[in-house]
Amino acid sequence: MQPIRARVVVKAQAGWMGMGRGAGPKALGFFKILTVFLCTFHTVSSSCKILKCTADYLQATSNPHHHAGPEDTVEICTALRTYAHCSRRTARTCRGDLAYHSTVHGIDDLMSHHNCSKDGPTSQPRIRILPPGDSQERSDSPEICHYEKSFHRPSALPNYTHCGLFGDPHLRTFSDTFQTCKIQGAWPLIDNNYLNVQVTNTPVLPGSIATATSKLTIIFKNFQECVDQKVYQAEMDELPAAFVDGSKNGGDKSGANSLRIIEKVAGQHIEIQAKYIGTTIVVRQVGRYLTFAVRMPEEVVNAVEDKDNQGLYLCLHGCPQNQQIDFRTFHSQAPETGLKRLTSAASSAASFTPQTAEAKCKEKLPVEDLYFQSCVFDLLTTGDVNFTLAAYYAFEDVKLLHSNKNKVHLFERTTGLGPSNTAPSAGVDVPQLLVALVCLIQCCAMLL
Repeated sequence: MQPIRARVVVKAQAGWMGMGRGAGPKALGFFKILTVFLCTFHTVSSSCKILKCTADYLQATSNPHHHAGPEDTVEICTALRTYAHCSRRTARTCRGDLAYHSTVHGIDDLMSHHNCSKDGPTSQPRIRILPPGDSQERSDSPEICHYEKSFHRPSALPNYTHCGLFGDPHLRTFSDTFQTCKIQGAWPLIDNNYLNVQVTNTPVLPGSIATATSKLTIIFKNFQECVDQKVYQAEMDELPAAFVDGSKNGGDKSGANSLRIIEKVAGQHIEIQAKYIGTTIVVRQVGRYLTFAVRMPEEVVNAVEDKDNQGLYLCLHGCPQNQQIDFRTFHSQAPETGLKRLTSAASSAASFTPQTAEAKCKEKLPVEDLYFQSCVFDLLTTGDVNFTLAAYYAFEDVKLLHSNKNKVHLFERTTGLGPSNTAPSAGVDVPQLLVALVCLIQCCAMLL
């Protein structure tokens, strides 16, 4: 494997300021107890990585050269926000883990103790120091803010990948797997060292398990001399052509124009170009709902702090198996049976039969690939003709963004990714839990 370039190796920065005198004996005592508790309780849920978050935080805040000063609280809040972010990333694998939930409450208490806002900067990424004489990626060079120009590999361009989400919703991952998912509520599409993308899906009809994307949030993280942290948010009937702070580029840094928003069709279609990471994002509103498509270099896709604990990163791993819908099974059933399983509002969805749905989808999607099948599925489950356009525009975005034109059409739906991709249950091993609690009480008695 080719080594990832320095600009892609972004890890959590060590060297936060410690809790300092401002933390107070209560806060320090809490973390002494919590550390022992986590060490004791770790056997209950070995897949939960909250212990690593806590260890990183304790290591970062135990700087022996730290001296309390006027900026102490600001730095403590920055460290706590980073700790909170780490805990959120472990949420999926720690569901039902008492140690995890205790940690989350402890972080909230400390943030309240220091009057920390939940919104604000986290610790800055640590940039690898280049060898002497290597000036290709100096942070003061404008080239660093243009991904392709800084891609120094003879006779080669970056390997780009594509992910898209549209309709009921249908997900095409970076590895070209294709799934139809339930995923009601908020779910992370992308979560790497450069940006986070989260979607919120709501039922299409009352009582239906068929959902569509009603809200989208994109966070571009602060990066070197290129961009400040920027947040983009779109909702139903609100597709802005600016970030939430009203700006249209990356801020006040010298490379700010390497991130910009372009309005293609007012209220219907925007494009976000993030040249500093070689990424293009397309967001559309089709009917009431949103669609999402992205083109991203493979090494940016895989730029994560902890590859063994990425949590739910749908564009990379796909939907959990217990959140997937096989629409081929749906089509093989009698139309009325399939509809009743997916929605209680059958009278609305029944405005299309399989034959009329196929005819309608053929108008925009003549090739009977998975985009065509998704269109038919959505018409049968929702009765909303706008889902025809959602599938059509999703396919148009694939043609525009996918680097391999031979993979534009997909004809076979990807089945479940196996047990490792199943959302975990919330069960806890009761005997181990009791043993851990007894040990905790003993440890607390020794500390007091």
